[in-house]
Amino acid sequence: MAQATETFGEWPLKRLMTEVCGSGHKSADDLTREQATEAFERIIAGAPDPTTLGAFWLANRWKRNTPTELAAYTDVMCEHVDYAEPDCDPVDCGANYDGKGKSAILGVGAGVVAAAAGTPIVVHSGDRVPTQKQDSYKHVLDDLGVATELTPQESADMVDETGFGFYYQPAFNPVIDELFDRRDMMGVRTFVNTIETLANPANADVHLGSFYHLAFAKKITDTFTESEHHDMHRVIMFQGMEGYDDIRPGFTKVAEWTDGEFTDYGIETAEYGMDFEGEDLNVDDIAVDSATITEEVLAGDRDDQFTDAIALNAALRIYAREDVDSIETGLETAREVIADGSAEAVLDDLRAF
Repeated sequence: MAQATETFGEWPLKRLMTEVCGSGHKSADDLTREQATEAFERIIAGAPDPTTLGAFWLANRWKRNTPTELAAYTDVMCEHVDYAEPDCDPVDCGANYDGKGKSAILGVGAGVVAAAAGTPIVVHSGDRVPTQKQDSYKHVLDDLGVATELTPQESADMVDETGFGFYYQPAFNPVIDELFDRRDMMGVRTFVNTIETLANPANADVHLGSFYHLAFAKKITDTFTESEHHDMHRVIMFQGMEGYDDIRPGFTKVAEWTDGEFTDYGIETAEYGMDFEGEDLNVDDIAVDSATITEEVLAGDRDDQFTDAIALNAALRIYAREDVDSIETGLETAREVIADGSAEAVLDDLRAF
């Protein structure tokens, strides 16, 4: 048995693998909060041997993490996040950091439209994060000429000045950024891909995210409940395109969690103007084409599937913060601020920031 260490405790990752989580997806036990906390403290300190760390990450993947484990990992991460709260109370949008490879990224346009409607929005990402290392929020904003490599306080100022703000992972979450090389060598996603989306660098009390299976949404809300760092008021999640926070066309599940009460329901996006297939949102160059589409939609120069998709995604952000009492009303508001030029004005403000 491994001996306790003065710095950590009695549970090196190798012991956790041998005695708790490393025996296979059917026979593995779950970690206690204390074990998970110590494990991630060791990981961010660079203590585990790379082989042991890879095995531990893989064992967590095959056995599937519990909300208790994810909350412990998240809380350790959050102890090291450099938080910068804007004066307003924004919606935190937690899209998958490793990006998209087929469909346009609509969250920038949707967030700008929501901001124009009076709903402050925060987005955050890194730069070519493993494993997919594809385009994310940062790359669309870069192509739009919006500053992205900001300090956390500059990001908070951006939110207050424009209604929309971008937080850059290497600046606000350096301990996760430092795991880049080890994550890259894994070749598969780990629980780090989940918890980094929950960093919430603006310390918002409303979170918007996405899922493939509804069970994941419940796991995330349970993670927020068990987290000792987060004190969320409301979480809205929906079935997203490529795991991103862009709603999937067609019949789509939505999950709502407000002050501990969880509910889910289905919507037909055609009833909200998105009467087309997911493939209709595909583009050739994700960052460049997404930036062009965003610019043209906000300027009122498009009236197509991308405009409809950005408007509905904006509506969900406005609804998430309870600035409207229904998605339908949010959609009407989103279309109004596109038509009257308010959304384009927010983009101008972002470029000037």
